[in-house]
Amino acid sequence: MNALEDWFCSTSFWRWVTRKQLLPFVLGRADLGDHLLEIGAGPGAATAELRKRVPRVTSLEYDHAFAARLAQKYGNGAGIVQGDAATLPFADCTFSSAVAVLVLHHLRSSELQDRSFVEIHRVLQPGGRFFAFEIQDGWFHRVIHTKSTFVPVRPAALTARLTSAGFAGVTVDYRSNAFRFRASREN
Repeated sequence: MNALEDWFCSTSFWRWVTRKQLLPFVLGRADLGDHLLEIGAGPGAATAELRKRVPRVTSLEYDHAFAARLAQKYGNGAGIVQGDAATLPFADCTFSSAVAVLVLHHLRSSELQDRSFVEIHRVLQPGGRFFAFEIQDGWFHRVIHTKSTFVPVRPAALTARLTSAGFAGVTVDYRSNAFRFRASREN
């Protein structure tokens, strides 16, 4: 992420937008089970709200500084893990659900996105659900991501990509210049 993204995603305004608009759109009233994997926690805009909804949350963050700040905020042993979404450091069938808010476009290639889909499927329990929110490609989003990784996820290709990773029941819903998608692990 670039300095603008780091700053903006750390603001109280972004935490409010995440809590009041993004998470309700992404999750609705879905049952998240008892152990949620938060992928790409960043500065933690969604973390506190997710912890209110689920008895146990494990927050994965690639960036060492963000992971260290989250661990300091929530205490050591609070389920903050530094790691990569494309090579998840968890056992098979660990989580009842997984959520990724504005994370996938930060992976360096569509191949890494696909690898993360396979990994998320692997760590979900049978019946587990994957929820995500992404922005669409466009000039504004490209400008915001100057000097940052921006590999847009094409919503039209998601059903095939997620099905290839083992998911079923894929749905994609649009909102302005963004979209959410949901998928389930059946077995």
